[in-house]
Amino acid sequence: MRRVDAAADFADALASCQREAASSFGNTQVLIEKYILAPRHIEVQVFGDSHGNIVHLFERDCSMQRRHQKVIEEAPAPGMDNATRFAVCDAAVKAARAVNYVGAGTIEFIADASQGLHADRIWFMEMNTRLQVEHPVTEAITGVDLVEWQLRVASGEPLPLRQEELAINGHAIEARLYAEDPAKGFLPSTGKLEVLDFHGDARVDTGVEAGSTISPFYDPMIAKLISHDDTREHAIARLRTELNYLTVWPVRTNAGFLHRLLDDMDFRAAQLDTGLIERRGEALLIDPLPGAADLTRALSWLDSDPSSDTYLIARGLEGFRLNRTAETRRAVSVNGARVAFDIDGGESFAHFHLHPNDGAALLVFEGATFRVTADRTEGGAGGAAGDGAILAPMPGRIVSVEVTEGQTVTAGQKLLVLEAMKMEQALLAPFDGVVETLSATPGAQVQVDALLAKVVKV
Repeated sequence: MRRVDAAADFADALASCQREAASSFGNTQVLIEKYILAPRHIEVQVFGDSHGNIVHLFERDCSMQRRHQKVIEEAPAPGMDNATRFAVCDAAVKAARAVNYVGAGTIEFIADASQGLHADRIWFMEMNTRLQVEHPVTEAITGVDLVEWQLRVASGEPLPLRQEELAINGHAIEARLYAEDPAKGFLPSTGKLEVLDFHGDARVDTGVEAGSTISPFYDPMIAKLISHDDTREHAIARLRTELNYLTVWPVRTNAGFLHRLLDDMDFRAAQLDTGLIERRGEALLIDPLPGAADLTRALSWLDSDPSSDTYLIARGLEGFRLNRTAETRRAVSVNGARVAFDIDGGESFAHFHLHPNDGAALLVFEGATFRVTADRTEGGAGGAAGDGAILAPMPGRIVSVEVTEGQTVTAGQKLLVLEAMKMEQALLAPFDGVVETLSATPGAQVQVDALLAKVVKV
């Protein structure tokens, strides 16, 4: 494949493609396609029955993609005028009718969005002959149960509604909640869902519950979160509220990533194309730490629970200086990393969930879940702490252990390998030293932040 931006470059690019094709496939034939610089993914839900009836249920926009995988879908497509909608949906119905299609299907199009959506800049791409993951947004705006329609059509019944009986009601958005860590290259996250708490401000389609285990053998999607309201702006707000209260632990998720995407200015303004996420880069990937007011409130929760293992430790964190007023500098452990802050009596923006098993406070801030406890010294959750503690960066299985207790190691030396979702991650020695502690064993399943080994300087 070659991208050609200028006519003068075409001949050389064609010759290069033909040489490559002849060498690899023994065939020099080449296809020429228009290259779309600002593509939008528009698809139309169609349905046919065995009586010759075919209808469309309007369009969806699936342009929010990462590595060509859909992240957020919505219906109807923002910026779609009635004339363009009629042209695209009519084309989808004609395509389905041409093959006498029966059942649920999706006709997919690619649109050149550089100058808005127009019928003469939208092209057929493919057809998916099934009900798709994003079908709930279509159900929300039409009030139709598409799974029920599938069963009725499969039983030989005609479609329950005619085209003129279908209409768009409001706006719907769906976000895919995955067990993955965006800050670590979207590494998959496995393990037991000790806490899985949905707020209830959105429709939730899921196959798991608290206590379920996310294994490495299946797709890492935890749930689909679908919001529906009278306008796109209100639907976005409803979905943000769901993410603001969603609590998942200890499995990592992309909830914070989804929250930041919903807040993106171009997304809010419906300036969409499939490259938006890639252009934003790290700005969407890193979960910002909660503020001092939120941490102050979390600490007060820990302080107020005498049954908590951290109660006395937390109470003893206030600073002390002879002949001076007591300082208000405090410290907590956030996901295993020490965070110091000044006590703040301002407004807290986080949602809290007490974790009864270990006295921790689970704090949800802008979609991301943080585990807050009294300050600990074992280290952070990034695989290796400054004091040499090697912690599990994600729930997973120990594939191999490359060292033994008492062994001398050098900085960067592989200590062990952790696997999650069929992806391996090597944990390395943070500096030259000796393996003082080794608790990891091959084949063992470990949770996030578990202490696997400790290296000490000599």
